[in-house]
Order: sequence, then structure tokens, then C-alpha cells
Amino acid sequence: MFSQDRDLVVHEPALMRDVGWIGQRRVYALGSVSGTQLTIHSGSFTDAGIEPGNVIVFDGVTLEIVSIDTDTTATISLMRADIAGAAIPPLDASNRSVLLFEFSAQRAIVHQQILTMLGIDAEGEDTSGVSESMITNAGALKRLETLGTLHLIYAGASAPSRANDRYEQRAALYLERFRRERESVVAMLDTDGDGIAEVSRRPNAAILGRG
Repeated sequence: MFSQDRDLVVHEPALMRDVGWIGQRRVYALGSVSGTQLTIHSGSFTDAGIEPGNVIVFDGVTLEIVSIDTDTTATISLMRADIAGAAIPPLDASNRSVLLFEFSAQRAIVHQQILTMLGIDAEGEDTSGVSESMITNAGALKRLETLGTLHLIYAGASAPSRANDRYEQRAALYLERFRRERESVVAMLDTDGDGIAEVSRRPNAAILGRG
């Protein structure tokens, strides 16, 4: 995929504290932080499928996963401006709550929709042989995927009762931002494998959904 869960939090810092579904909860434990190392006292990061780019809430503080070091330890950081930058340690603390929800399911839906907009089908290729691997500027599509994912998350949080008007408003906001981003973004494709993009494609109109 073009984006990570950390990209969602860059746009919505309180996302992991405000929205989450039990079926997408991967870690729920006590843990301790020393410097940039987080240790959980039960469970396993490996078994839970946690990877760099996931986001945890440690004692109410949102932190990004920089690396998974062992089954029970990870390098963490306060949110960084650049994912290649050095990890920024939070305050040390022991025996505090560790909660991790992940939104790969929503990101995957939007990812596939973006490929469809670019004319690349569910198998990763179109009828002319163009595949996702030919996209040379995947980073340019990260924002589009992030905005679309935030729309799906908040749309899901506002349904079916729509009891929370704020979530409904956020869903509408991100749908509009997604549409504006779609109008400006361009995917560059290297169709002959020489490392130079020969073809550009703009995402065509499509309707986001939770299906």
C-alpha cells in the first residue's frame, strides 16, 4: 500500500484515541517505556502482525512504531515529521496501558480503488499489461490513499446510528479532500523497465465505499 497508519495520525492526531473497533485491536496490554524502547508485559508484537508504521497509544500518548525488535519489544517514537528521522523518546513510564488499533483493512480498500481509478485491475495489471509495480512515484499517491482511508474510517464511525455528528462531518470533510486530491495527483509509470517513467495517468472518477 502507499500509506501507513502513521500517515492517518499525521492528519488526525487523536484518531487512535477516538476511533477503534475490537476486531481491529491488535494489542491490549500493560507495558513500559524506557527511552525509545517499549516493552509489553503480555502478548506478542509478532503474533499480532505489528510492523513499522503502526501506531500505539501508550498511557494516552500516541506513538509510532519505528521497528519491531523482539516479540515483546519495539522501538517507538513521538510522531516524527520525517519517517527517516531519529526516534524521539517520550517520557519514561512503567506498567501503563498499551493499546493498538490498526486500519490496514480500510487502507486496502482505498488502495485497490486508487489502482482501479488508474486502470489497474484487482490482479495488479490492466489489459495493456500495466501493473502496480510500474508506478515510480508511489509517494505521490500516499496522501490520496490517506485521505480516502480517513473518509472510510469516519464514515464507519458515524454509521449506522449516526449518533456522532462530528464523525459524520469528518467523513464528509475527508471525502471532499480526497476528491480534490484526486483531481491534482498524477501517477507516473515505467512501462519498459528502464527506470524512467514514460506514461502518466490521472485517477478517474470513482465512489468510495466501505464494501
